[in-house]
Amino acid sequence: MEDKLIGLLEAYGYPVRRQGSLAEDEKYPDAFFTFWNSTNESRYYDNRPHRNVYYFDINFYSRDPGLCYQVMEQAEEDLRQQGFIIPGKAYDVASDEPTHIGKGLEVRAIEI
Repeated sequence: MEDKLIGLLEAYGYPVRRQGSLAEDEKYPDAFFTFWNSTNESRYYDNRPHRNVYYFDINFYSRDPGLCYQVMEQAEEDLRQQGFIIPGKAYDVASDEPTHIGKGLEVRAIEI
């Protein structure tokens, strides 16, 4: 599921990084995605899980506020079309760089 998500985000043409993986001395790209994942098993039958629920926190950072809003709106729409569950709208996220703003999106996926 993670590979599917990364592939969809990479199609936008921006780098996709695991959240928190930029080195301290690494310069922020002008615009990029980050993500974080947690997964829970559920729906147990005969003592075995029959479903995985993936929770992704996707963030997009950019020097251009307009681009940040535009990309996240499009990503929300595209991810829904690809079967991901989006339980809410994009929200502001903190940036470690004063030159960038960030928008985040909670994304879920169910794998049986």
